[in-house]
Amino acid sequence: MSVAKGTDVASRQADAVEVRLPDGSLRSLPAGSTGADLAGDIGPGLARAALALFSDGRVCDLSAPLDDGAEVAILTFDDPKGREVFWHSTAHIMAQAVVDIFPGTRLAIGPPIEEGFYYDFERDRPFAPDDLEAIEKRMGEIIEADFAYSCREYSLEDARARLTEGNESYKLEILADLPEGDRITFYSHDTFTDLCRGPHIPSTGRIKSYKLLTSAGAYWRGDSDRPMLQRSYGISYPGKKQLKDYLHRLEEAKK
Repeated sequence: MSVAKGTDVASRQADAVEVRLPDGSLRSLPAGSTGADLAGDIGPGLARAALALFSDGRVCDLSAPLDDGAEVAILTFDDPKGREVFWHSTAHIMAQAVVDIFPGTRLAIGPPIEEGFYYDFERDRPFAPDDLEAIEKRMGEIIEADFAYSCREYSLEDARARLTEGNESYKLEILADLPEGDRITFYSHDTFTDLCRGPHIPSTGRIKSYKLLTSAGAYWRGDSDRPMLQRSYGISYPGKKQLKDYLHRLEEAKK
């Protein structure tokens, strides 16, 4: 009998994963559960606000499976790392809008910054105000469609072949600089795919307000001997009032 009981306990343990939350409490979920599952298990409000998973010091997609024994937290826009994921994801949306409207544009980098994001593009002329309006409109369509972000890992050879086929010289340079053995990932949403470490928010529809702020020239990697790119800056939020407050702060700063 005791052996049977021990087997039952082992079976239950194999079928579950236990993680430690920021308050020190433990939470047990079925094996294979993801960050999104954990957020939903904690509560519907957190599930709606969740942007990414913080697990043992790493920021991951919410779709990442939970590791047994890991110390985890669900990141929202209230967390600095959550905002970084949110803004970086919006940069990808801007990049898609640009290549959709202006085919042939080459992509460089699109990181989050202290407040907002930017993306660097190589194109034959600077963006005009009408161009930024068109890009904003296209971004709205992408956001409204609520496309899911997905990640795919590539071998070095396959990644190089894909970028070479797309004539993405800046991405090839980034790829060449990656440490040997680094995981190489591309993130996609809708028809857009970009070489990217990630992570990203679950879907484009999490963005409720956004604004392209300005566009200016920027040398590739800050080197005046390298090509001049067009750097477009933007801001985005999970709520509409937040954008209104931000734009008000900008106006006050100008005064």
